[in-house]
Amino acid sequence: MPALFPNEREGKIMTTNDRQLIFKDRTDAGKRLATALSGYKHGENIVFAIPRGGVPVAAEVAAALKTTLDIIVVRKIPIPHNTEAGYGAVTEDGSLVLNEPMVKYLGLTMPEITRQSEAVRNEIIRRNRLCREILPPSRVEGRTAIVIDDGLASGYTMLAAIQSLRNRKASEVVVAVPVASGTAYDLVGSAADKLICLKVARTDYFAVASYYLNWYDLDDEEVLQYLKLLNPHHADVKE
Repeated sequence: MPALFPNEREGKIMTTNDRQLIFKDRTDAGKRLATALSGYKHGENIVFAIPRGGVPVAAEVAAALKTTLDIIVVRKIPIPHNTEAGYGAVTEDGSLVLNEPMVKYLGLTMPEITRQSEAVRNEIIRRNRLCREILPPSRVEGRTAIVIDDGLASGYTMLAAIQSLRNRKASEVVVAVPVASGTAYDLVGSAADKLICLKVARTDYFAVASYYLNWYDLDDEEVLQYLKLLNPHHADVKE
């Protein structure tokens, strides 16, 4: 089956070894993940992408399963003075998951956490508003939610997504990712009803980007393009 979105742009070429390099790009990862999820082709299922990187992966899965594509906007709460790392994650509905050992190590107070999580949530609301102009939210209650990202590093972003979908009364939460660190795999596996992961990397150093040949950061416009192209598949019943 040809890629649904074959025009994923050329990005940074990662230098890595054959053991690590298993996906050409997010489209390739999505096609492989769709095969692993073929058992969900029938039934009341919704595919949720975590923007931005999870959208191209989830788009291929939703198209292959002929089911609804939706989004769940989650963002990490960055560590002060080191925005590349995080100590937790928050969703649009305020679902908050903290890496408690990290919080303790950093000596963060609850007022500091609240202030930072609210700042992150404001960005989530902005992103969500953009997407909802194209894609109204799906009804989740009583349905299986399949949550997809391009990989799991710490796992805390996915934990927040799981919590948010349980708050919306999903009957089952299935997490599907191309690659995960061993730590994240164990953490998310204990929280999801089912975890499907094509590659678990139990290594001292882990970066999702290392498992893709063509890796780059998507922008809002590219995310909206995917949602526009798949909008006809969206369910008629909304929340």
